[in-house]
Order: sequence, then C-alpha cells, then structure tokens
Amino acid sequence: MSVLLEDGANRLEAADDTLTVVGSADFEGASALAEAGRRWLAGRGRGERVTFDMSGVDRVSSAAVSVLLEWLRQARRTGLEVAEVRLSAPLARLTDVADLDSLLPVVAPAEASA
Repeated sequence: MSVLLEDGANRLEAADDTLTVVGSADFEGASALAEAGRRWLAGRGRGERVTFDMSGVDRVSSAAVSVLLEWLRQARRTGLEVAEVRLSAPLARLTDVADLDSLLPVVAPAEASA
C-alpha cells in the first residue's frame, strides 16, 4: 500500500488495483483527491481492472461523488475497466437519490458504524 495523499481530513491510498479514500472527502479536499487519483490512474496500463473504495468516506458529500465521477471519466479515457465501486452507506444513499447508482458497478455499501 502507498499513501498518495494525506491532508488531515482525507487519506488516499493505493494498493494493487484499488484506490481507497478515507475521511470526509469534502469540498476543501476534493480537488487534491481527484488529482492524486488521476495521476495514479494515468500510470495504469490499458485494459487493467481498477476498484474505487470509498467505503471509508464518513460524510455525505457531493464533492466525494464528483471525485468518483472524475475517476470514472479518467478510467474510461485511459482504457481501464472499473471492476467495482465500494461506497459508504451515506454515499450510497446520495448516489441513489441522485439516480447515479445505476451508472456505477457498486457492491453492497458498507454498513454505517454505530
């Protein structure tokens, strides 16, 4: 695992074929998250499978969804296959309300912590 970004509120990690976001993924950090993920995706080979794991995002945020959509666009542009997207329960609710869930290869959302 390598840490691609850590700014206090957010942490972006890469391991094998997976980008993992932990934290708030809010508007203040969204641009840096998107850019760090784009750089990682640009270094992958055409046809590789990737997974986006946002199950550690602890707040509902349209900024987090924007980051995810940017990574999906980057993956498509560079010929990568998105194997799955893992969302936290709050993000899964937001993508459902926005009717984006049908566009994402989402696995069951992580359960909200008690």
